[in-house]
Amino acid sequence: MFSAGSNHTISSQIAVLSGDLIDSKRLSHAELEEAFAALENAALEISFWQKHEGHDRTVATRFTRNRGDGWQIYLAKPTFALRAALYMRAALLAEGSTLRTRIAIAEGKGDLGRGSDLNSAGGPVFVASGGALDNMKPPVTMAHATGGALGACVRLADHISDDWTQAQARAVRGMLWPRKPTRSEVAESLAISRQAVEQSLNAAGFGALADAMAQIEIAAHDAS
Repeated sequence: MFSAGSNHTISSQIAVLSGDLIDSKRLSHAELEEAFAALENAALEISFWQKHEGHDRTVATRFTRNRGDGWQIYLAKPTFALRAALYMRAALLAEGSTLRTRIAIAEGKGDLGRGSDLNSAGGPVFVASGGALDNMKPPVTMAHATGGALGACVRLADHISDDWTQAQARAVRGMLWPRKPTRSEVAESLAISRQAVEQSLNAAGFGALADAMAQIEIAAHDAS
């Protein structure tokens, strides 16, 4: 997965999310395929958060399945790393109440390799993300490889999101788009009342998560 000799080195910072399904051995083949279809679709949607400068072409996250129950994506905009991790988690849980994933985040330089997936990708950011996933111990299911204040924020987000119900995950997923959809829009997309969306978001701790993501993204913008 981290082989060298590829031809698409990224000079700017990127983020890599590495994950695997929790308790995948208890899943049937159909459930496993359902889980990966949900993750792949979420990764495709995250691609629309990233646009090339000057035009509307999106930057694909290159969702790649590996090691049986593992997966990986990359973000051209590392600012969205925590938002994307929560989106992947919410999208999976929204499809099945027992479907959950661990996620390790890393930011840095890397080589995307050849082809449309990440099987030939390499470099420090891929090593850090994969290593953080391999070293993750229960009860942690989401972590940032750099630790520090950002790692603490991700750990708290992990704790909050670990208790989401399927209904809460569906509401949160709708609200995580960076364009900041309204709660009425999310309610309409889910064919439920705005009040039901409000209740789910409040129970899911979305207000605190949204504040944390906003501060991370503003700080990253100001530093660029």
